[in-house]
Amino acid sequence: MTAPIPARLTALRPCLRLWQAIALVAGLSGLSGCGYTDSRAAHRAQMTMIGMDSTDVQSCVGIPDKTKKISDAVQIFEYSRTLNIPSTNDSTLIPLQSVVNLTETTLGGAGKTCIADIRFENDRVTQVHYSGDDDEMMGTDGVCSIVTRGCVRQPVPSMRHVKKGVFSPVSAFHSPRLEAQPATPPTPNTPAPASAK
Repeated sequence: MTAPIPARLTALRPCLRLWQAIALVAGLSGLSGCGYTDSRAAHRAQMTMIGMDSTDVQSCVGIPDKTKKISDAVQIFEYSRTLNIPSTNDSTLIPLQSVVNLTETTLGGAGKTCIADIRFENDRVTQVHYSGDDDEMMGTDGVCSIVTRGCVRQPVPSMRHVKKGVFSPVSAFHSPRLEAQPATPPTPNTPAPASAK
């Protein structure tokens, strides 16, 4: 036999639900401030940019800092970007910079630099790789969102569609796994032989 719930606790239920909702929203907002959304955006670009041609990549990412031609069919664009993070000043009452430094030392995620390598085969993106000191406090590769942000925010027609939302295949904590893309053979410039009658 269960004891009846006192009337004053029953009256507090709506307030408790409201506070739970506020705590959930505050927690999700906190994740976005620590790099969670940046990491998801960077990893989303690793999926959506597959198949883009070099002209579209340059229109939304920009002119590459370096290019490397591996063969007649394969080339790599390299982009290097640094995040400008303003420092906070310590006041006499609240040592903000000390708290920021302690948090970054304890939790990690003080990354500021991203190097993005975009591989093209027959002028189509087949891989997007990130390196450098590019992790923010929450997630991985969050700093690299500054490289691909233009493509994610304003997609071009040659980009792949990737489901958005909580249940999308994009994670903030690891790069997406992609199936191996078959390399399309280059079209030969020689005319086909005429058939004999």
